[in-house]
Amino acid sequence: MQFDLKIINGAVFDGEGNDPVQCNVAVKDGLIVAVGECAGEAAQVIDAAGKIVTPGFIDLHTHYDGQVSWDADLQPSINHGVSTVVMGSCGVGFAPVRATDRDRLIRLMEGVEDIPGTALAEGITWDWETLPEYMDALDAKPHSIDFAVQVTHDPLRVYVMGERAVFDEEATESDIAEMRRLTREALDAGAIGFSTGRSDVHRSADGDWTPSSEASSGELAGIASAFDGLSHGVLQAVNDFNLERVADDGDRFDEEFDLLETFARAANGRPFSLSLMQRDFAPDQWLRIIKRAEQAAEQGLNMRLQTAPRGIGVTVGLQCTFHPFIGFPSYKRICHLPLAERVEQMRDPAFKAQLLSEKSEPMAGDGTPVPPIADALLAAVDFVASKTFRLGENPDYEQTEETSVLQMAKDRRVPTLEMIYDLMLENDGRELLYFPIYNYTEMNYDNVYTMMQHPLSIMGLSDGGAHVGTVCDSSFPTYLLSYWTRDRQRGSKLELKDAVRRLTSDIADYCGMGDRGRIRVGLKANLNVIDIERLRLHAPHMVQDLPAGGQRLLQEASGYRAVIVAGEVVLENDQLTGAYPGRLVRVNQLAERAAA
Repeated sequence: MQFDLKIINGAVFDGEGNDPVQCNVAVKDGLIVAVGECAGEAAQVIDAAGKIVTPGFIDLHTHYDGQVSWDADLQPSINHGVSTVVMGSCGVGFAPVRATDRDRLIRLMEGVEDIPGTALAEGITWDWETLPEYMDALDAKPHSIDFAVQVTHDPLRVYVMGERAVFDEEATESDIAEMRRLTREALDAGAIGFSTGRSDVHRSADGDWTPSSEASSGELAGIASAFDGLSHGVLQAVNDFNLERVADDGDRFDEEFDLLETFARAANGRPFSLSLMQRDFAPDQWLRIIKRAEQAAEQGLNMRLQTAPRGIGVTVGLQCTFHPFIGFPSYKRICHLPLAERVEQMRDPAFKAQLLSEKSEPMAGDGTPVPPIADALLAAVDFVASKTFRLGENPDYEQTEETSVLQMAKDRRVPTLEMIYDLMLENDGRELLYFPIYNYTEMNYDNVYTMMQHPLSIMGLSDGGAHVGTVCDSSFPTYLLSYWTRDRQRGSKLELKDAVRRLTSDIADYCGMGDRGRIRVGLKANLNVIDIERLRLHAPHMVQDLPAGGQRLLQEASGYRAVIVAGEVVLENDQLTGAYPGRLVRVNQLAERAAA
């Protein structure tokens, strides 16, 4: 056979934002070898008539760092057309690590990213110590899709500084030099970049600050200087600009942004991305971030702003990590029971009356990863309920107050908490409610559209593999394609060709992945065949499939005729095939090939 695979009769989007072309795509030895007529026989033919063909999607912001060592499938990203994930966001990860610090990193990831510590402890294989060893160990295991590794600040700091890393001590010059050396070692081995986290809501499972959260400007700049002389590598940061401490310390926005600029400028012009979202408790901060980013760009800084295509919220239910009743004394007495037994107790009118007569005990504080915002939100239950919704089997993420839980309570003439209580007991206690914490201050996506349309924006923030008990935003690619280009009725839409570009070549170019992100001869055959008219999300649901019986939210999609990685079909008609062609992306090798 001349070809291993041929996709025929599809509307081919090249990934660069151009109009689709009706043509064929041929694949041989994992590469695209022809685009057009593609005359010749193929071992496998996919008829894409009535469907679109796109480059495989790239997810810039994920947390599969632990899961990737035990899970070959990398769900849920694969279910949404993603064929490459970038791991190690926000400064948290699992390498480098000494055996004595493994539990510390698990507790950190458990608190920051809401991944069950028992699942991490049982599932992670720990067949590494250094970052190059970590990458080699992962690359030796089967995976459905490709993945790239970032150097993460928290484990790096713990590895170099030990106990001093978690007791708010500044790094010494020798500490910084060693962190710089280890970062360069990882970059030379193929790591895609370096990430750090400076968020007040990020705490370990024990309630401790993350090691990198208060790193000095000198430390960040010193580490970033590891990029000197390199033509590959990116930097990433999350920062809420000390919002929780503004009342005590005053507004530190410009001070924090100055620090990030110093960090980025020290990296020899390498690209830098920063999370962008609208927070209810600082509703204009996103505009300040954009203004400073524009000023930095005008001064030559290569800065991008990671944006999401919908609200960044939490899913609330009796199976989830959080719900409004976890701090109530009566609920605490039954929280250890299996779901069916809890539901039985909660359906007892006497139990319900007792619980609703109580006040929630504080959930945040020393020894807990719960941020103070959780207690503040519970104290403002009517406000929270005014933007809490049922998603439905065809999830609607852009609803109005008229369909909110608060309106349901008003219609039924019951207290808001009672309405939430009753809703959570539906579907045998498996009912899930959705509360968008960020990006929904005005109860619509007008500001989200403004963020996405900004020339510095880049798609990100899915947190794939993280917040598994509260969030399932790995479905962002499906949502962008189906809602923003086809279904949205409340405002502006995106063109399909532009949405595809945002998920493919835009991220590939930013990351230095010159071998993918476009449908072009010679590039890697990471491709999607999508029935765009049928494309839709299903409701999130909880499954118990993590190690040690841990649970996580999954969200399936319909409409993916094929997801293809290196020329092999890894998902067919929305179902996994059991093929595992995924590999580690070593960006240094891509840079060397581009320069040759």
